[in-house]
Amino acid sequence: MIILILFLISMCVFWFVRARGFKLRPPLPPGPKPLPYIGSIFTMLRNKPTFRWIHSMMDEMNTKIICICLGNVHVVAVSDPQIAREFLKDKDGIFSSRPNCMSGYLTSGGYLTTVLVPMSDHWKMMRKILAIEVLSLHRHNWLKDKRDREADNLLRYIYKQCYTNIKVTGGIVNVRIVAQQYSTNIIRNIMFGSRYFGKGNIDGGPGEEEIEHVDSLLTVLGYLTKEDDLLDVFINIKNPPLTADQIKAQIFELTLATFDNPANGIEWAMAEMINRPNIFNKAVQELDYVVGKDRLVQESDIPKLNYIKSCVKEAFRLHPVSPFNLPHVSSSDTVIAGYFIPKGSHVILSRLGLGRNPDVWEDPMIFNPDRHMKDAKEVLLTDHSLKMLSFSTGRCGCGGVLLGSTVAIMLFARIVHGFTWELPPDEAYVDLNENLTDLMKAKPLLAFAKPRLSHHLYPIY
Repeated sequence: MIILILFLISMCVFWFVRARGFKLRPPLPPGPKPLPYIGSIFTMLRNKPTFRWIHSMMDEMNTKIICICLGNVHVVAVSDPQIAREFLKDKDGIFSSRPNCMSGYLTSGGYLTTVLVPMSDHWKMMRKILAIEVLSLHRHNWLKDKRDREADNLLRYIYKQCYTNIKVTGGIVNVRIVAQQYSTNIIRNIMFGSRYFGKGNIDGGPGEEEIEHVDSLLTVLGYLTKEDDLLDVFINIKNPPLTADQIKAQIFELTLATFDNPANGIEWAMAEMINRPNIFNKAVQELDYVVGKDRLVQESDIPKLNYIKSCVKEAFRLHPVSPFNLPHVSSSDTVIAGYFIPKGSHVILSRLGLGRNPDVWEDPMIFNPDRHMKDAKEVLLTDHSLKMLSFSTGRCGCGGVLLGSTVAIMLFARIVHGFTWELPPDEAYVDLNENLTDLMKAKPLLAFAKPRLSHHLYPIY
C-alpha cells in the first residue's frame, strides 16, 4: 500500500512538472492545425506543388515563419532575413547538420557526398577534401584554361547559330539550350578534361557518343598519376584514398550544383533585360568601357564588371533556381524569434520568400539591378545578411561559390558582350511566366542574335 501511494504521488509530481513546463514553453510557429499522428500530410498531398502551398499558407496567415507537422516531424519554413540569421548565424551550431532521411540517403548514394550528408566523420573528411583539393582558390586558378576554352566554345556555338548557319536557324537562338550547354560542358571539362563524352558536333553542340561504362573508366584512370582534371585529383587523393563510389557521388553532386543555378539565372536575366532595353544597354556600356570591342571579355575583367554582376545577382534574387534551400535539422530544442523549435525539426529557408520579401526589397517583383549597386565597392553574388540566397549557406553550405559565381558571370558577360539580342519579329515582348511546378521560365527564351564584335574575334575552329 505504501509503495502504491508513493508511486501515485510521484506520478502526480511528474505530470504537474510536465504541465508547468508546457505552459512555460513558448508556442510553436504558426501553421495549419495538424491531425493526430499524420499531421498535415494529406493536406500537403492535396495541394501541389508543395512550395506554392507553403507560400500561400504564409501569405494567408501573414507570417514569415510557419511550422507544418508531417507525421512526427516539424518542418519550419522561413522567409524573413532576421529570423534566417537567427537560425544559420546566431545558432548555426544547433542547425549545422542535415536530416537523416531516405530521400537524402538515396540522392547522395548512401551518404557518400557532402552537401546532403548529416554531420559525421565522413562529412568532415569530404568537406576538407573539397575545400583543400577540389574547390580551393589554387585549384580554381589551375582550371582556368579549361573554363576559357569553354567560354570560347560558347561564342563559337552562338556565332554559328546566328551567322554561319543563319539560313537554317534564321538567326534565332534558344538561350536556354545555350545556358544549359555551357554550364554542363564546363563541369564535364573540368571534371573529365573533355567537353563531351564523344566527338561533339561541328557547330560546338553535343554529339551522339556518351560514356557507357563509368566503373571501367574509373578503374583504368586509377593508374594515372598526372593530374589534368578534377577526376584525376579525386583519384590521386591519399590518406585516405576515395573509393570509386565516393568519387562518382562527388562528381554527381558537383555536376548538379554547377548546372542548374547559372543556367536558370542567366536565362531569366536575359529575358528580363530584353524586355527592358535600358538595363540591357547599361550592361553593354559597362562591358564596352571595361573590355572594349577589340578583345573578348575574360575572367580577369570580372572584378570591374559590377553592373554585370548586379544583373546576375538580381536574377538570382527574383528568379531563384529552387524555392527553398536544402533543409537543416535542429540537434536540440531551442527558441527562435520567440517560437519553440523542437529537436529534430527540419528548417528550410525560402529563397523565393527572402528574395521577394516586400519588407526588405522595394518593388520586389521588378527586375532592377541598380538596387545592388548602392554603396558597393565590389558586387558579390552572395548576401551574408541573408536578404536573399544565391547559394546555400551555414556550416554545411555550398563550397563551390567561387566556381558557381564565375560560371554564371562569364556566361552572362560573354553573350551580352558578343551579341546583340532582340525579340523575334512576331513577338512584342518576352513572356515572363513561371512553370506551375517549378521556378523555371514557362517557355524557353528564343531571341534573335547578331554578332556585335569584329568577326575575327569569334573562335571558328
